[in-house]
Amino acid sequence: MRSVTIRLFTSVTSSSPVYYMNYALISALVAFALAQSIKVFITWYREHRWDPKRLIGSGGMPSSHSATVTALAVAVGLHDGLGGSSFATALILAIIVMYDATGVRLHAGRQAEVLNQIVYELPAEHPLAERMPLHELLGHTPPQVIAGGLLGMMTSTIIYLISHSSNNA
Repeated sequence: MRSVTIRLFTSVTSSSPVYYMNYALISALVAFALAQSIKVFITWYREHRWDPKRLIGSGGMPSSHSATVTALAVAVGLHDGLGGSSFATALILAIIVMYDATGVRLHAGRQAEVLNQIVYELPAEHPLAERMPLHELLGHTPPQVIAGGLLGMMTSTIIYLISHSSNNA
């Protein structure tokens, strides 16, 4: 059986390890972290309260799913070019995730709102009256998805410019 070595931070072409940054992965993770952090500050601005649950929760402005997949697609496009199968794969993934966020997930959240209202109005002796409410903030409105996409594009472009300016210096 052949042994396979996975190198995440070293160059495969050089005899001595040359450390580099996985630009696409870093861009996607930073875009996700930024989007989730922005949600905390938007909640504080709108509702005058800190909600650390927004760091890990879904839904809201901007879409962290959209930011993540857009950052990944743009990073792959900038790094590997637009003509390769890697970019095509990342782009199709981004389109599917963003379409799903404004379609299925948005409507599932709206259905959860209606179901929670129905359960809330049930008499106390009803077996469903004691159920935990369904999570309502699942999907995104189109402006939330667009904002996430723009955040992802800016994040990966800035990281690309920073990483390539330090390589050329």
